[in-house]
Amino acid sequence: MTSKQRAYLKGLAMTMDPILQVGKGSVTPEFTASVAEALEARELIKISVLQNCLDDPREIAAVLAERTRSQVVQVIGKKIVLYKEGKQDKKKIQLP
Repeated sequence: MTSKQRAYLKGLAMTMDPILQVGKGSVTPEFTASVAEALEARELIKISVLQNCLDDPREIAAVLAERTRSQVVQVIGKKIVLYKEGKQDKKKIQLP
């Protein structure tokens, strides 16, 4: 992903609300499955890390990206933005 594409996705993510939350259970297989499902449906998602989660948001983002074969767009504070390109016939986001 180029820096121009990353900047474009960051701009799209700014107006989004988090659709998933990581709690004290951290990254479970069930949570990973729901992230993968959300990425399949939306391509770009924002995840919020709650205060009671003791893990580092950057580590959580790396683990989720690896398990879902997606890319980390950004991690700011306790917010994670992930992107996974959709299938050719179902693309929603056109990258520059």
